[in-house]
Amino acid sequence: MSSVGYVIHVPEELALSQAKYNGEAGRAFVAGLPARAEEFLERWGLKLTGPSMYGVASLVLPVERIADGTRAALKMQILDDETEGEPVGLRAWDGAGAVRLLAHDAGTGTMLLEWLDAARPLSTVEDTREALRIVAELLGRLVALPAPAGLRTLGDIAAGMLADVPDAAARLGAADAAVLRDCAAAVRDVVGEPGDRLLHWDLHLDNVLAAEREPWLAIDPKPLAGDPGFDLLPALTDRFDPDPDELLWRFDLLAEVVGDRRRAAAWTLGRVLQNGLWDVEDGEPGLDAEQVALARILLARRA
Repeated sequence: MSSVGYVIHVPEELALSQAKYNGEAGRAFVAGLPARAEEFLERWGLKLTGPSMYGVASLVLPVERIADGTRAALKMQILDDETEGEPVGLRAWDGAGAVRLLAHDAGTGTMLLEWLDAARPLSTVEDTREALRIVAELLGRLVALPAPAGLRTLGDIAAGMLADVPDAAARLGAADAAVLRDCAAAVRDVVGEPGDRLLHWDLHLDNVLAAEREPWLAIDPKPLAGDPGFDLLPALTDRFDPDPDELLWRFDLLAEVVGDRRRAAAWTLGRVLQNGLWDVEDGEPGLDAEQVALARILLARRA
């Protein structure tokens, strides 16, 4: 199908990432995308208004409602533990700090989203501190809500991580293994109170876009229920600066909007732990050097 000279195109990069991360299910998802797009363009009365956009996991088509000319984005992605919660979170936020959900198909996970300016992510703001202040303001709004029922919980995630630490540490060098264990110890201090807020989980500069009804709105959440401190790491490592004073300025800015600084540090170390366990699972020879540096700074402050 084509509209205004545009056609549905599935980029090769999306096909490769789906094959890499989701295997046969990913290949089947990619093969079915043109037909799925045709179906929802017709079902929701849309016309295509621009070339396809994509990320690691989704195909996004710029569209317009035929009935009233409203601009929107048609987002299609494979259903999994991370993506199935996205419409749940977006409905709860209802546009307060996040992109607004206009329509959703539960069977496929297909969503019609408010139109934002994909050419103007927050990463285009050159002043890093100003960009971080915008993230902090959005973060405070997003985590203010209690999580709806049925989302993944940080308590379950944390318990699974702690169970995996001994085997993972045994596959690392001594220095990285020590950091992994120290992060796990910090999580054990707070795991009994994992929190109940609605978390975005992936709030970094490229997941905040310029909008029309507000200056900036968050996109692409992977919602879960938990402590807001678990949401800090992506913004801490964006444009990573190894200067301890700069990292602590960032941490304090973000921790202030989520409450208890000590809990925020513990759950930030929990995110380092989560990423480290994934690195080990993926066969990486060691932990991410930037996250190790951040962990050591936070651990030193906790001591």
